[in-house]
This record gives sequence, structure tokens and C-alpha cells, in this order.
Amino acid sequence: MGAQDFWVVIVLAFCFQAQILGSQNLTCDPNDMKALEDFMSNLTTVIEGWGNSFSSDCCKWEGITCNSSSFRVVKLELPSKRLAGNLSASLGTLDQLRTLNLSQNYLKGSLPIALFRLRNLELLDLSFNGFSEPIHFSIDLPSIQFLDISHNLLNGSLPGSMCDSNSTQLRVLNVAANYFSGNLPPGFGNCTSLEDLDLSTNYLTGTGDGIFKGLLRLRKLTQLSIQDNKFARALSEEFGNLINLVRLDISSNEFSGNIPDVFYSLEKLHYFLAHSNRFDGQIPPSLSSSSTISLLNLRNNSLQSTVDLNCSAMTSLTSLDLGSNRFDGPIPSHLPSCQRLNNINLARNNFRGQVPESFKNFHSVSYLSLSNTSISNISSAFRILQQCQNLTTLVLTLNFRGEEFPADPTLHFEKLKVLIIANCRLTGVIPEWLSTSSRLQLLDISWNQLQGTIPVWFGNFSSIFYLDMSNNSLTGEIPRSLTGLPSLISGRISLEEPSPDFPLVMKRNASARGLQYNQVWSFPPTLELSNNNLSGPVWPEFGKLKLLHVLDLKFNSLVGSIPSSLSGMSNLETLDLSHNKLSGTIPPLLINLNFLSKFSVADNQLYGVIPAGGQFLTFSSSSFEGNSLSGYDASPCPAGLDAPLGTWFGKSSKDYTGVIGGVGVGFVFGIACFIGIDRYVWTF
Repeated sequence: MGAQDFWVVIVLAFCFQAQILGSQNLTCDPNDMKALEDFMSNLTTVIEGWGNSFSSDCCKWEGITCNSSSFRVVKLELPSKRLAGNLSASLGTLDQLRTLNLSQNYLKGSLPIALFRLRNLELLDLSFNGFSEPIHFSIDLPSIQFLDISHNLLNGSLPGSMCDSNSTQLRVLNVAANYFSGNLPPGFGNCTSLEDLDLSTNYLTGTGDGIFKGLLRLRKLTQLSIQDNKFARALSEEFGNLINLVRLDISSNEFSGNIPDVFYSLEKLHYFLAHSNRFDGQIPPSLSSSSTISLLNLRNNSLQSTVDLNCSAMTSLTSLDLGSNRFDGPIPSHLPSCQRLNNINLARNNFRGQVPESFKNFHSVSYLSLSNTSISNISSAFRILQQCQNLTTLVLTLNFRGEEFPADPTLHFEKLKVLIIANCRLTGVIPEWLSTSSRLQLLDISWNQLQGTIPVWFGNFSSIFYLDMSNNSLTGEIPRSLTGLPSLISGRISLEEPSPDFPLVMKRNASARGLQYNQVWSFPPTLELSNNNLSGPVWPEFGKLKLLHVLDLKFNSLVGSIPSSLSGMSNLETLDLSHNKLSGTIPPLLINLNFLSKFSVADNQLYGVIPAGGQFLTFSSSSFEGNSLSGYDASPCPAGLDAPLGTWFGKSSKDYTGVIGGVGVGFVFGIACFIGIDRYVWTF
């Protein structure tokens, strides 16, 4: 066969192949198709719109973008698609890929090496998955600009190759919320284009000087987040060379000593968070007179002396958190001259005296916590603070020991949405002037010594969804009006938060990798009336409160039967009617409370059979003891510590002692399972 015949054959073969591809309507590159098929085969879930049954053209599949001329895959974007399984190394053959986003899925296993060899990849987002194991290979992504592998289970050392000489275009690097450990590689200083670096919530170590040594060349850095690690010792003054910083978060580490006085050079810094360290001494002058700082959070350190801010210079300051330090002296009277300051936490310090008269002119303040500051004269405090025209959140817990709750009818807090005056041992009755705070959404007056009845006008609070009056000496019936609270029946609960950095509570024992802080909007809708002297019935109308999550009436003197209508509280998670004088049977309809996780009717006068089914199969005997009940006894929580007894008790639950071995430990454990260690820890 001559040369001419050879080329004729080649042309005919090419035409034949083109004819076949055309008949299959296949436009995407066959190698790319194979890589995507391998990717699919490693998943245990199905990607809607993928596969031959939908289209043989992978360029038309959901999440795929191809080059219009070469039909090569350049983008693969499938975030939040509930994908599960392992990540196939075949994606590393998509050599024209520029964007790969598989964030917020359920992918697991190790990261394929081939993904970190893609020469054209500009964006790689694998965040919020379950990838694990160390990154034991070098990273070679010369075109990468955005790299996010945060919120996984990755461990070992951070690879220094993330910022080798080829990574000159990297602008965003996020490795937060993993299990990386060891020192910060000095090679991070090679990422000279880096603008946003997030190393937070790992186990990284190092001293103040060593941390910033490799970062000082990152002059374009605007956001640096190294919070929740193990960085220790004094903070290096050299971080003042990062002159383009807008946000710096070094909180929840082990830094100690003085905060360096270098903020004069940080002329673009708006947010400085250094809470939960071991800093001592005073606030440095360059920080207390910064004209750019808008949020300053130094909570939970050992800072001392008086609070002396230069409000005439701090023209941008809006949020100030100095809680849980060792500041002393009177409450700083000059704070109202910080004209934009609207969020303030001064709780848990060694202040003394009274709320300053100057606070009458504090018209910018919206959130104010002065709890546990040893201040006195609650009447004066309310008289002054009612003149703060924009005050919506007021926290005064653990002050005013033994004083009387002021009944001054001239008091008026029209805009107040959150009022917390817990654990003050206040005496007297619930004052009438509270009824004027019609916008209240959260009221906590627990752990005082209040007497009298619960006012009927509580039912007029159209927005209230969290009400805690527990641990007082309140008497009389529960007002029927509480069963008609609109926000717990069909209302929409909404609240403007004071600041994302101003949590009211922190979940006890919560990992920073999960939800740690709770803002007001995330509080469970609650009626907490326990540990009083309330009498009368449990109103059937409570069943109308479909949005209620917690109903706690324990340790009162309530009588009558348990209404079957309580089954109408379809979102109820906690129902505690224990230690009352209730009689009759437990309504079988309560098994329809599908979200009920904590339940107790212990120590009443109930009889009959414990309902079987639904959530009742998960409650331990401690939820029912002290009655004349019989029925199925399920495993105490958590499962595994004690096997299900599976015993039908045809005797009084008072006789459980003779049936269940080690009832002393079992009962204590059961109560701990129900009550738990306090669900939340107040941060104020």
C-alpha cells in the first residue's frame, strides 16, 4: 500500500469515527466522559441528570461546564447535592479543569493525589465533607487561586507545599476545622498573593515569634484567622507589619503577656478578636485610640486596671466586648461619648458602684450586659437605662443581691426585646411596668425570690417565645392567658441580633467544630415555670402551643389530670411535669409527640399503664417512678450503658428498687439523662 493509499485509509477511519460520535450525539471529550463515569461509580448516591439514560453528552449534565470549542470539561460544580462515597482519582485526568466545587456533601476517605496535580485548576472547594487521613503528598497547583478544604477530618501536619514557589496566584486558603497539628510551615510566606488565610480550629502550635515569621511577607493579607489552636506565649510585635489587615482573629489560643502596642500601623484594621487567651496588663494605647476598629473583642482574658478608651479617637467603634477580665473601678462613665457604640459587654469584671448617670445619654447603645459586676441600686439602674432610646437587650444577672424588684410605675422600656435579670435574689412581686415592654421576646427572671402570682397580662406579650420564671416563690394558678401566646401558636419568631460576635449562651462541652455559640434566635421556644409554689391544673389549652419546644412545670403543686390535648404541641421536645400532685393516667395520645426527647412525670399520684409506642419506648424508669404505674421499661440513655430490660412491671413503680439492681446509680443516671448538665452556659 502506497503513501497515498495510507492517507486515504486514515481519512476514511477519521470520518467513520466522526460518524459514530455524531450518531451518539456525543460532544464532550471521551476521556473526560470516562473520568466522570469513574467519579460516578465511586459514589453511593445518584447525581440527578447524569448517565446515559438522561443524555450521552456529559457537557449537558448538571454541574458540568465545557469549553465551547474543545468540549473539554472546565468546571465541575456539585455543592450541597448530598453526594456520598469516595472521591475518584480519575478526576485528576480532567486536565483542562479550572473549577472543582464538591463542598457540603458527604464524601469521605483520603484526598486523591491526582487532584493536586491539575495544572489549570484555579478553584478547589472540598469543604464540609468527611475527608480524613494526612496530606502526605506535595501539592502542585500552579494556577490555584482559591483552595478550601475546611470542615473535614484531615490530620497530620500542614503540607508546606501549599505555598511553594508555584503557588504565586493563591488568594484564598482555608484549612479551618480539621485536625491538623504541629508548627506552621515557614513556607506559607511564599504565598505572596494571599489575601485570606484561615487556619482556625485545628491543633496547630507555635510561639508568638514563630507564628508570624513565615507570614510577614504576606503584605496583601486582609483577613487572618488563627483562632482555636494551640499557639502560645507572647504575641509577636511583628504582626504589626501586616499593614493591610482588615480582620484579625487570634482568639481561643494560649497567648499570654501584654497585647503589643502596634495598632498605629494597622490603619485598615476593623475587627480585632483576641478573646479566650491569657493576656494581662492594660489595653495598649494604640488599640484604645484606634480610629478604624469597629469590633473589639477581648473577652475572657486577664486584662486589668480601668477601662480607658479614647472615644474621641475611636470614631468607628460599634461593638466592645471586655467581659470576663479583671477590670476594676466604677463602670466607665465615658462610654456614651463613643457615639457609634451600640453593643457592649462588661460582664464578669470587678466593677463596683452603680450605673453611671451619664448612661442616660447613651442613645446609641442597643445591647448592654453588666451582669456579675457587683453593681447595686437596681432602682437607679432602671431609672437611668430607660432613657437609652435604642436599648433592645439588657442583661443584669448576678447583681443587686437581695434588693427589691422596683415597682415604680413610671418605668418604661418600649423597645426592649431581651431582658435577663436572673440570679439576683430579688424580692417583691413582678412589677406592673413590665407590661409596657410589649416587644419582649425573651424574659428571664429566674433564680430570684419573687412572690405573688404570675400576672394575667403576660398573655399580652405577642412576641415572647422564651419565658423563664423558674426558681422563685410564685403562687397561685398558671394564668390561662399563657396558653394563648401568639408567638407560640402560629407567630413568626424573628429577632435582630446584637452582633454575630456577641453570643448570649454557649453550648456546654460543645466542640468548636460544631455550633458552639447560640444567638437569641436559636433559643428553643420555652415556658419554664419550675420550682415555684404554683397550684391549680395544667390547662388543656397548652395543647394549642404548636411551636413550643420546652414546657417545664416540675416541682410545683399542680393538681388534676394530664390533659390529652398536650399531644397538640407537635414540636415539643421537653415535657417535665414531675414532682407535682397530678392524678389519673398518662394520656396515650402523648405518644404522638414525635420530637419528645425528655419526659418526666415522676413523683405524682398517677396510676395505670405507661403508654407504649413512639418516644415513650426511649424513656427510662426514672421518668415514671414515684407513681402507681406499670408498663414497659426501656433502656436508659445513652444506649449501650444499660441493656433494655424489656420487663412488663405489674407493680407500682415505687417497687422498682427490688426489681432493678443498682437502682441508686440507675436513678441518678436517669435523672442526669433527663435533666443533663445545664444545656447552656451563660456567657454573660
